[in-house]
Amino acid sequence: MIEDNNIFDAPIPGQSLTAEVGARPWQQPAQFPTVEGAFEFYVKKITNPEINNSLLDALEMGTPVTSITEILVQSGAMEGVHTIDVSIQLLPVLMELIAYIAEDAGVEYDMGIKKKIDQDVISDSELSVALHKVTSKKSKENNEMPIAEPEAMPEERPQTSGIMSRRM
Repeated sequence: MIEDNNIFDAPIPGQSLTAEVGARPWQQPAQFPTVEGAFEFYVKKITNPEINNSLLDALEMGTPVTSITEILVQSGAMEGVHTIDVSIQLLPVLMELIAYIAEDAGVEYDMGIKKKIDQDVISDSELSVALHKVTSKKSKENNEMPIAEPEAMPEERPQTSGIMSRRM
């Protein structure tokens, strides 16, 4: 049997722009315009035992919670479940929900955050680098002599004449 690998059997450029306005899910009003409504939608889905098992399997394989949550909210926005704004607000809440479900099931999970950020604590190395930058900048400023800027010379313009010329 001959395989049909026709290079001309592909979408036409701009074909996605030919659909009627409003025919795509993202062109319709969101199914859940509020964070609360969208959160309830996701809670029902995530706590469903069929989905819950596959979610826990993905976490056991090492998939970060951030990746799973981003996929959930992005697909929800594309399907018209909620808007992108709502998905941004839902992201941390859903991450905590998935982490809670994993802890409850006794599954080890990776949140997907590489470095824990504590804004109140500055490490000694960061402090020494910042101090070195400031002291080297001060020493450069003290060693350099101020350069006198030349005075601006007035420009001599040729006299214009004509009906539309400006008067001086």
